[in-house]
Amino acid sequence: MNIERETKKQKAIENLKKLDIYKPYIKGFKNEDNICYFENYGGYWAWQEPELIEKVKELEEQHNCLVYAITHEYTAIGEMYSFLIVTDYEEEWDTLLEKYGNQYYGFAYVWNVDDDMCSEFGTIALSSFGGGIRRIG
Repeated sequence: MNIERETKKQKAIENLKKLDIYKPYIKGFKNEDNICYFENYGGYWAWQEPELIEKVKELEEQHNCLVYAITHEYTAIGEMYSFLIVTDYEEEWDTLLEKYGNQYYGFAYVWNVDDDMCSEFGTIALSSFGGGIRRIG
């Protein structure tokens, strides 16, 4: 299908605004393609972590998607990065990020750093607070 990157980027910016992400992070994504990753609501630029940027590039190339935000957490089954993405299928864009009450459900690729065989696409639950996000389920 191959939807243009700029079209996906507009949807990604819409999703960042819906999540109420800190405006300078949205601006960095919009103007410089900088992706932010979040740990317990605190945001950091992904370019500060070369391994993370390599994974973003790999994911976007293999699946023709656009990563617009990342969460990072440690769980009982390993270290996880959840990459929120805009897919190449416009018909599913309305379901990529949905708000229910005070939480969100976002479509993501979850990378289990400690066991890559356990990495997969799926829906994750998110909480938004103070301009940042956190995976809660």
